[in-house]
Amino acid sequence: MYSYIVIEGNIGAGKTSLSSRMAAELNASLILEQFEENSFLPKFYEDPLRYSFPLELSFLADRYQQLKDHFNKPDLFTSFTLADYFIFKSLIFASRNLESLEYTLYSKLFAIVSSVVPKPDMIVYLYLNLENLKRNIQRRGRPYEQNIQFDYLDKIQSGYLDFLRQQSDLRVLLIDTNNLDFVHNEDDYQWIKCMIMMDYPIGMHTLEREK
Repeated sequence: MYSYIVIEGNIGAGKTSLSSRMAAELNASLILEQFEENSFLPKFYEDPLRYSFPLELSFLADRYQQLKDHFNKPDLFTSFTLADYFIFKSLIFASRNLESLEYTLYSKLFAIVSSVVPKPDMIVYLYLNLENLKRNIQRRGRPYEQNIQFDYLDKIQSGYLDFLRQQSDLRVLLIDTNNLDFVHNEDDYQWIKCMIMMDYPIGMHTLEREK
């Protein structure tokens, strides 16, 4: 049985929806990223060059504090921890959004912070193509996200995939969800939940449901 699972994915992949439902059903302690409280996020989408560095720094600080607080005070009445982000997403987004000198400084800070945060037993990556990501972003209707371009989604997706392929000491489960609707289709949800809770060896595992 895993003690710490992370559900990851690009913007609009459904990380929070899946994590929240699974945590409720499986008696897991849930960690949800508090991105809506970040005042730099709307400004970043309006002016990326100006606000990318303060945005990434503020996200890193918030994620570190949230994870530190959670793991320093474990919930003894839940069976495991389920999070809708992995702290390494900070480095992934920074690598795509920061200039070279900013990224060099950021990487040094990240190395210090990430060294004291527990690694998950498994990372689940919900893979969606760019068209489906954009559809989900438009459907949920957050005003500051509506102008996100395909090329931005593409560079974030490539950052995630590059990172995951390099992880030789982690369990990585990449699930193609392009033909699934785990929010509205019970069979799809139960299939994903079952796949996630199976026992996997260290390494990367790619899954696609046959229909």
